[in-house]
Amino acid sequence: MKRVVARLWRLIRGPLQWRVLWFTHAKFMVGVTGVVRDDKGQVLLLKHRMWPPEHPWGLPTGYAVKGEEFPQTVVREVKEETGLDVKPGLLVHVKSGYKLRVEVAYEALLVGGDLDIDGFEILEAQWFAPDSLPQGTQEAHRRLIEGKPLS
Repeated sequence: MKRVVARLWRLIRGPLQWRVLWFTHAKFMVGVTGVVRDDKGQVLLLKHRMWPPEHPWGLPTGYAVKGEEFPQTVVREVKEETGLDVKPGLLVHVKSGYKLRVEVAYEALLVGGDLDIDGFEILEAQWFAPDSLPQGTQEAHRRLIEGKPLS
C-alpha cells in the first residue's frame, strides 16, 4: 500500500500536490511579536486598548499576512502601531501547540521614524529600561524582554 501511495504522490507533482497538502494539514495564524530596543537598550512597550485592563502593557504584536516573512511582520506592525521604523534581528521565540495559532518573536532595533501611535489599537507608547517595566506588563512579554524562556 505504501508503494502505491508513493507512486501516486510522484505522479501528481506540482500544484495538485500542494492542494492535497493544503487540505490534509492544519492551518495556523502566526502571531508575531517584536522586542524593540533603542540604542540605549530601552524597550518599547505599548498600552493596548483591546487587552485586559489589568495587563494592558506589552510589546508590539500582530498577525502575519499571507506570504509575509515573519521579520517583515515586525517591521509592518511596529510601523502601523507607532510610526517607528525598525530593523528586525534575531529570532528569540517560537511556540506551537495551540489550536489555531503559532507564536513567533524577534528582537528589533529602532532605526528611525516619528512616534505617531495608532489611536484605535494603542493608547500609549513609551520606552522603558528592562528593569523598570510598568505594572500591567504581560508576563510573557516581560520574560521575552528579560531573555528568559517562555513556558
